[in-house]
Amino acid sequence: MDISSYEGLQKKIRQLKTPGIEVWTNQYADRDFVIHLEIPEFTCICPKTGLPDFAVIKVDYRPAKDCLELKSLKMYTYFYREVGIFHEHLVNKLLDDMVKACQPRWMKVNVEMNPRGGIYTTVEAEYRRKK
Repeated sequence: MDISSYEGLQKKIRQLKTPGIEVWTNQYADRDFVIHLEIPEFTCICPKTGLPDFAVIKVDYRPAKDCLELKSLKMYTYFYREVGIFHEHLVNKLLDDMVKACQPRWMKVNVEMNPRGGIYTTVEAEYRRKK
């Protein structure tokens, strides 16, 4: 396990090539509604220790034209099992990739990490479409 490769990744996290997230056409795009998703068994790697991190990811969004397709979202999250990433970078990368995929009216991503060293970490990021 080469921990230095995880630490070096943090400087290039925005360029990290992740699997695509598929979408499907929302037949109620004229209606304002919220979709809530929870991913209770997310795993990634601590970039400092190389040990696994576990989290619950919660996503709330108001779709516009497209909705996130769940199987591809599951495959997208599996990608992170071998990625060393800081919690704060993870939340923002998830938000960027999901917004890019479905172009929602609004989206919030909340990641609740299991305790590491006796510290609970929750990080949240939000996107609002500009009018």
